[in-house]
Amino acid sequence: MGTITNSWGIELWDQFGNIAAHTLKGIEFLDKYGNFVKDRCAIEFEYASKLRRLAKNYQPKGKKGDDEDNEFTSHQAFKSVLKETNDLAGQREVVAENLQSQVIAGINLLSKTLREERKKSLQEGTDLQQNLTAQLAALDRAKKNYEKAYREAEKAVENYQKADADFNLSRAEVEKQRHNMTFKCAQSDDAKNEYANQLQKSNKLQYSHFHTSLPAVFNKLQELDEKRTQGLKEFIKQAAEVESQVAPIIARCLEGIVRASESIKEKEDSIKVIERYQSGFQPPNDIPFEDLSKADNESSHNSQINYAMNNNATMKGTIGGKGLKKRVGIFNIFSSNKNTITADGMKDDFSDLPPSQRRKKLISRIQEIQQKIQQEQGARDGLIKMKGVYESNALLGDPQTVQGELKECEHKLEKLKNELRKYQILLEEVKSQTASQHSPQTNRNTHHQNGSHGNHRMSRHSNGSNEDGGDDAVDDARSLSRSASENNVNQQNGAQNGLNNNNENNNNGSSSASPESGLGTSHSSLPGSGQGSTNDHHINDDMYYDTDPLPPLGTCKALYPFDVKAVFQWQKEKNFM
Repeated sequence: MGTITNSWGIELWDQFGNIAAHTLKGIEFLDKYGNFVKDRCAIEFEYASKLRRLAKNYQPKGKKGDDEDNEFTSHQAFKSVLKETNDLAGQREVVAENLQSQVIAGINLLSKTLREERKKSLQEGTDLQQNLTAQLAALDRAKKNYEKAYREAEKAVENYQKADADFNLSRAEVEKQRHNMTFKCAQSDDAKNEYANQLQKSNKLQYSHFHTSLPAVFNKLQELDEKRTQGLKEFIKQAAEVESQVAPIIARCLEGIVRASESIKEKEDSIKVIERYQSGFQPPNDIPFEDLSKADNESSHNSQINYAMNNNATMKGTIGGKGLKKRVGIFNIFSSNKNTITADGMKDDFSDLPPSQRRKKLISRIQEIQQKIQQEQGARDGLIKMKGVYESNALLGDPQTVQGELKECEHKLEKLKNELRKYQILLEEVKSQTASQHSPQTNRNTHHQNGSHGNHRMSRHSNGSNEDGGDDAVDDARSLSRSASENNVNQQNGAQNGLNNNNENNNNGSSSASPESGLGTSHSSLPGSGQGSTNDHHINDDMYYDTDPLPPLGTCKALYPFDVKAVFQWQKEKNFM
């Protein structure tokens, strides 16, 4: 019979207890790995959940500012990163779910099977051990009985020999000793045979136990332990394969993140910043030099006020781009422009925006209306076809049912086309104003008028004639009226007419206004300031009014009589004159 190498039954024939302990530790180690995979699944689920929550928390909230920022390539790239992060979270969930369904379930099943097989094998080995122990105990008893019977037989033989040699004993006594010797020898022979029989049985059972029965049990336990080790190997490999299956998808997610980073174009974002915040205003003109030796205090004071008014819109557009949207004042009560307010707080014609921003909004609005027109035209064409089908076959439907929807569609189309023409006209006005404001001729006229009109105004105050007092009073009244009107124009048109107002204010070298001036009147409404005034030869109307008049803002009604003399008196008290 060939010897099986590396067999527990042969090599560990006497290590039943150690084998039992080792197999128990092996199954417990398998359970330990199963707990490790469970904890890892919990971490994967938690990691996936936190990744999803992270991506959700950083998603744009849908506010107006966030929607506008989405046009930047950096913001678009970040949205792509959030999407890829969410996909990464999904892959971590897939890993956790596969580990649960494949690895952990397999470990639990294998552990349960191994425990049952081990218990069965150990019970079988215990039974074999108990049988061998019982046989050895029977052998030991037979041996002890044989030893006792043998000693008693020897003593009986010795007693018989002594009695047979003693002539003083009777024949009966000698026969009694012989009969006892014979009985004891027979008992000894029976005990010897029993001992021999038990010895033969014990040797046979012991041989079978240590060479056949117990090695078979040990081999089963060896196979069980190898099965457990092989299972652990497969589960570790399977856990790695579960993650390697999603590795290509994770790699694509990471590649998407890299592509998102490469899609960021800093120059393009810089241009978009210009497109968003460009007001369309011209930078402020140079600050004029005030020669105090040639100009009186009133002239100096008025020139400072004029410069502040001339550059008001430009400075506001420079300091705060959004400040122009909220410019309100008392002169807004004269406005008859009842523009509706959009959802983002702007006027329907976007007149409260700077020129460039208004042009951008108008173009966007025109495109939106054009899309709606295309949709309505498609719906109208569909209704016309449906009506034609109904007219050709009355069984399909009544053409009159489509007529009402067709009229409603035509009404919507007409309304949209009117709205489109309205915004196209506004866009053309903005383009023409922007072109005129940025033309070289306009800039040259502005600088020329600043110099000539300022010198003319200072010369009138420096002649020292007695008639200048009356002229100055009339001029101041006109300045007050024009300042109020011009402020009203600035507040109504906002950044749209910023440069036109700048040129007009630069022409008014001596105009002055104060926050306390209240309601003002136009040039023609002042008493004594009409065309028949005796002071008209001193004043050039082109100084105060642009050659291209602004469109009328609306009509107004005076709330109370306006006394020009009272205004002059008030200006003197306030040191404006």
